[in-house]
Amino acid sequence: MFDRVCCIGAALVAFACATPCAQAFSDQPPQPGTLASSEISSVVQPESKRIFGIVPNYRTSPSLSNFEPLTTGEKFKIASEDAFDRGSFVLAALFAGEGQLTNTNRSFGQGAAGYGRYYGTAFADFAIGDYMTEAIYPSLLHQDPRYFRRGSGTRRSRLGYAMGQILWTHTDSGRTQFNYSELIGNSTAVAISNAYYSDNRTAFNAVSKLGVQLGVDMAANILKDFWPDFERKVSRKHQRTSGD
Repeated sequence: MFDRVCCIGAALVAFACATPCAQAFSDQPPQPGTLASSEISSVVQPESKRIFGIVPNYRTSPSLSNFEPLTTGEKFKIASEDAFDRGSFVLAALFAGEGQLTNTNRSFGQGAAGYGRYYGTAFADFAIGDYMTEAIYPSLLHQDPRYFRRGSGTRRSRLGYAMGQILWTHTDSGRTQFNYSELIGNSTAVAISNAYYSDNRTAFNAVSKLGVQLGVDMAANILKDFWPDFERKVSRKHQRTSGD
């Protein structure tokens, strides 16, 4: 499943990267309670709960202004919303169909029973990953699982910021810290997946799955930062079309 998601990750990056992505990770994240000058006069809009109407987007926050830490219960609520959103079930069904079509795991077999195995493992990948990176490890390590949108600046700087949030995150006290929850959480999810992916239990496959998952999460961050821009452009185009 993780290998197949790589194609989606590449598509998300292509969507966001309208300019070359030469930005280094040297840009520091804005500190809690601060806003860029272009944001001060603008009204912060609530985030869409689904990207493209399917991809769950519950852990995105519009900015770091008025930063408030999450309780353990709130972290688990975000993970549950992402894991059990209708979009997760739809995505699991799509990945299950693709997996069965390409016979990715021969031990799962074909037919309705085989599809059920593909579907169950695809959904497990989503749910376990969500809980590990958004609830369990953030609670244990006192880290904030949310993605705080930058939403301003050049496209290159925003791209670097979004990619960098795979490597760093904010603690419950608002300080910047290495994103242990992302790395350890996804590593744990990959390790657990070995229990039900009997055809691919090698160290090489495990490392490959982890690398792909981190890349996909990075691409998802990019999409989260640029998605509101896309929505505004579509809305303006629709308004102009309606007015003609």
